[in-house]
Amino acid sequence: MTTAAALPDATRRTLVALAGAGSLALLLGAWGFQFIGGFAPCAMCYWQRWPHMVAVAIAAAGLAALPRAAGVAVGLAGGLAAATTAGIGVYHSGVERGWWPGPTSCTGGGQNLGALSGDALLDPAGAAPIVMCDEIPWTLAGLSMANYNALISVALAGLWLASSLRAARA
Repeated sequence: MTTAAALPDATRRTLVALAGAGSLALLLGAWGFQFIGGFAPCAMCYWQRWPHMVAVAIAAAGLAALPRAAGVAVGLAGGLAAATTAGIGVYHSGVERGWWPGPTSCTGGGQNLGALSGDALLDPAGAAPIVMCDEIPWTLAGLSMANYNALISVALAGLWLASSLRAARA
């Protein structure tokens, strides 16, 4: 028999698990596109992955080791990670769509050739290709991977916030 106090904690844990699983699914999807689909990520794509990794770690810690009293902090920290990757996704989406400029290292003209050594300039086989952040390599229903990351990450931030609110009410 479950007590009334255990029910909000179970619901909070479920929300944390869903949010962490969502970030993990986005990471696995990105790696699938990269290693199975052959879509090399740009620098901003990598930036979007780091907060998801943090969110997965927060979810694991929140589910495994932290007491219920820490649920508010877990929810807020996970929400911050999800909101961070959502923000990067919105920024990347704007760069892809030409709404605002992106980092000069991966948009427009690409890499600064003056920053390369003579050996790197003379050895074209040794240089890794630059993946441009302002090009859209794949879309579904008119939305790019950065667009999907932004939208899904906003939903994940909502799950994290809901888990924090559940913990605060417990």
